[in-house]
Amino acid sequence: MIDWLLMPIDPSRPHDVGDLVSWHGRTMVLAWGFLVPLGVLIARFFKILPSQDWPRRLDNPVWWYSHLVLQYGGGLATVIGMVLILMVTGGNSVAQHATLGWIVVALAFSQFVAGWFRGTKGGPTDAHIRGDHFDMTPRRLAFEHIHKQLGYALLIVAAITLLNGMWSANAPVWMFAGLGVWWLVFLVSFAILQRRGLAFDTYQAIWGPDPALPGNQRRPIGWGVRRPDPNSGNGDSNVVF
Repeated sequence: MIDWLLMPIDPSRPHDVGDLVSWHGRTMVLAWGFLVPLGVLIARFFKILPSQDWPRRLDNPVWWYSHLVLQYGGGLATVIGMVLILMVTGGNSVAQHATLGWIVVALAFSQFVAGWFRGTKGGPTDAHIRGDHFDMTPRRLAFEHIHKQLGYALLIVAAITLLNGMWSANAPVWMFAGLGVWWLVFLVSFAILQRRGLAFDTYQAIWGPDPALPGNQRRPIGWGVRRPDPNSGNGDSNVVF
């Protein structure tokens, strides 16, 4: 079993890519195989913690800082991996994996730019109650739609790119197996948390269920997002698919 796990995925080809390419692969797998997906999972399902006593206690910061650290960590790992591969290729590669990789980098950069220009927060937790998020201005609405929809599309493209790169490098079986097990755990966890209705609306998680609030007068943004029910603790039927 150990010998099989250490073998390259395609026994007809050697696995000899050099140190820089190896570390390029490792940093990209760390970023897009682990850090970024985990950041997405936390942001989607942990806006309200089981011990939080929502809506008496609003604006749980745990999910936000976790998302921020994991996404910036993934971004840093991506930059390191990009520098490493440019040291080898000089940016002259026309391989399919290189094309996919630049698409991932471009989409990731657009996600960071969208986040930097998402506007002000506002609301009762800010010094000034007016704000792009609290008022759900057109600027904030555009960010919500772009960031969420593009983010999930980026995860899919990144997964394809990782597998393409690992196949191109003829990585050992254990790398495919390890990444596959983690992705299976990720997908099963995602499905369980979604089925339990924990994909709560960001607006209500931060500012509560008062129907007079500007954001609560709109449908929640994103597929499968629900608004929690302060009376039952089980959420209501306002789910968007």
